[in-house]
Amino acid sequence: MTFTARPARLSTTAADFEAQFAARLHWSAETDGAIEERVAGILADVKSRGDAAVLEYTARFDGLDAASLSQLELTQTELKAAFDGLPAAQRDALQAAARRVRSYHEAQKKAGGESWSYRDEDGTLLGQKVTPLDRVGIYVPGGKAAYPSSVLMNAIPAHVAGVAEIIMVVPTPRGEKNPLVLAAAYVAGVSRAFTIGGAQAVAALAYGTATVPKVDKITGPGNAYVASAKKRVFGTVGIDMIAGPSEILVLADGSTPADWVAMDLFSQAEHDELAQSILLCPDAAYIDAVQAAIDRLLPTMPRAAIIAKSLNDRGALIHTRSMEEACALSNRIAPEHLEVSSNDPHRWEPLLKHAGAIFLGAFTSESLGDYCAGPNHVLPTSGTARFSSPLGVYDFQKRSSLIEVSQAGAQTLGLIAAEMAYGEGLQAHARAAEMRLDKVPPMRGAA
Repeated sequence: MTFTARPARLSTTAADFEAQFAARLHWSAETDGAIEERVAGILADVKSRGDAAVLEYTARFDGLDAASLSQLELTQTELKAAFDGLPAAQRDALQAAARRVRSYHEAQKKAGGESWSYRDEDGTLLGQKVTPLDRVGIYVPGGKAAYPSSVLMNAIPAHVAGVAEIIMVVPTPRGEKNPLVLAAAYVAGVSRAFTIGGAQAVAALAYGTATVPKVDKITGPGNAYVASAKKRVFGTVGIDMIAGPSEILVLADGSTPADWVAMDLFSQAEHDELAQSILLCPDAAYIDAVQAAIDRLLPTMPRAAIIAKSLNDRGALIHTRSMEEACALSNRIAPEHLEVSSNDPHRWEPLLKHAGAIFLGAFTSESLGDYCAGPNHVLPTSGTARFSSPLGVYDFQKRSSLIEVSQAGAQTLGLIAAEMAYGEGLQAHARAAEMRLDKVPPMRGAA
């Protein structure tokens, strides 16, 4: 079957550009009501019945029958065997990617993940204590494709942060285990791994069962059921984010081979029919060249059907007045992945404020960031890069304030606190501060 892809061709000079632009960007993050209702039932059932419910849903949705949930736990021996059984080239690639991801996150921790304190002039100590979470759960998708890279990106920063226990869940429909995913769990230092997925796996991690331990936070992407479940258990546990369809935005000045840019657009479109690939460029002839490359290269793609639907439904090739305008539009979109495909990317980078990750220069394909560059590939989607950040070491740490007030400091701070507390009508607050003064005044407003 032959597929064609015609991303919407827009121009910022068109009178109806804003309406067309808004229509192309629109994607509702609202989950289908039927999914919400079904997920709520699954969560309640797992919370109530634990292992038995997880086993039933795993059999129903993944076709994986087991007498006990412990039979669905992957042993460290099995993870190592998966690693040892890989072809040498895959083992080397996996370890090289893991080294780069670990190196980046170790630098991230060193830059801003340490405890600190200082003493002011009266000897009062103020500071912050940074401690890792005790136990986290990582969800690794396992439906349409296998994602060993997601294992590295979730487990390694948790490991670098100092998390004591990392629990991985991964669906294995019909019992088909991907050796590269298991090997990645071994390389990344996953503590325990279970072949369960969906809302039932999220519930098991959030509430705990007789077999699956309760975690403090759940990270990692999944389908609509997983996203709905993560939203519902937030508060019982922490979550990283609610991931929408994958996105790429390419800012091009026309200097990069058109085939490269076309393939970069494909790289996100092949994820999912709902994925979005957008090109912003001030050179109309170059946009024509990219469309020609799309036409030529699409038939060579094994996932051509998915790519074509994604580009036809949500893709866009947008002709801008200038690169400056392209940067402004990019900030409005706040894409997950932003490629600056230019001979001089550092000229444009200062103009870019909102993106999950920024890929500078023609040789920096987004796919390098997905696998092995080092920075995390778990990124905010659907415009949430305006206020959210990539997954990192900081997501697996928490901060406690440190306060040690000296006797001298209490004389100054006590007066300030008491005055404010009396103003709020909280006499006990005020009195607790006043009792530490060298000269304790009468309590105001006493009966």
